[in-house]
Amino acid sequence: MSLLGEEQRSAVDAVLLLSFGGPEGPDQVMPFLENVTAGRGIPRERLAAVAEHYLHFGGVSPINAINRELIAALEAEIELPVYFGNRNWEPYVEDTVTAMRDNGIRRAAVFTTSAWGGYSSCTQYTEDIARARAAAGDGAPELVKLRQYFDHPLFVQMFTEAIGAAAQTVPGGARLVFTAHSIPVAARSRCGPDLYGRQVAYASRLVATAAGYQDYDQVWQSRSGPPQVPWLEPDIADHLTALAEAGTKAVIVCPIGFVADHIEVVWDLDHELAQQAAELGIAFARAATPNADARFARLAADLIDELRASRAPTRVPGPDAPPLQGFSVNGALCTPDCG
Repeated sequence: MSLLGEEQRSAVDAVLLLSFGGPEGPDQVMPFLENVTAGRGIPRERLAAVAEHYLHFGGVSPINAINRELIAALEAEIELPVYFGNRNWEPYVEDTVTAMRDNGIRRAAVFTTSAWGGYSSCTQYTEDIARARAAAGDGAPELVKLRQYFDHPLFVQMFTEAIGAAAQTVPGGARLVFTAHSIPVAARSRCGPDLYGRQVAYASRLVATAAGYQDYDQVWQSRSGPPQVPWLEPDIADHLTALAEAGTKAVIVCPIGFVADHIEVVWDLDHELAQQAAELGIAFARAATPNADARFARLAADLIDELRASRAPTRVPGPDAPPLQGFSVNGALCTPDCG
């Protein structure tokens, strides 16, 4: 799996935590959304509607603060400096990589806050890496993107325990529902045959089994764009209605597609879906995401150790495991399927 020689592996001298970014005040919300949707022709009225989701929380996305906590936890796990860069808001990854260059960093491992394959979940981060190195210019550090980690034992453990904790807050017999961010159907096989969907389904099965559930549902959420463009379904709101019609009295929603409390978690699930559940008379519990759990920092440290020691990936064994991809250097694609 390693693309590096022994001397290169041992020479990793920093870590870059690469994430999506989010506003940290009301005046930043619209500029942030304009960054996210640049070049996509999204009407301003649609951006204004989404902005209200952020303004409901004072214009602050939880994600940057969570990432800073995660960085502090990771720094306690490894003897390397950890830098923070975002795609869509400060600290921008271009500025961070330039600072890394100025600080004499030669080679850094890049940990992304996405466990999955696919364009938005993986390939776009390689584009961020290539763009940031180009912005830094001569002397830019080599950036080694760490692999996907949807079936790492600590990933499975964190969600398993989160489901157990959520189950204590609702009546027994609650229906377990896994959810992940939907994507356009046209993009489902961009990096391999139904790669993202297969990875989400596999991780859901691993977690459900570990949590003691033989029967569960796996759905999608937070679709956007024009209604005539098909996205992965069923949508979680439609599914909740169907569960209510079938007589379900309680649900546990596990946002397995998210490693932290993005706005799609705190608004789409904790606000809108919880409100829908109340209206339907369904007891509702949302399992926690990893956020800045110390085990999430240990997971990142383990991926870094895999790189430095050139050892095999740590995975929970299971039948029909989907491909594990995402490892690349300097923004190169790890597979031609992602081109």
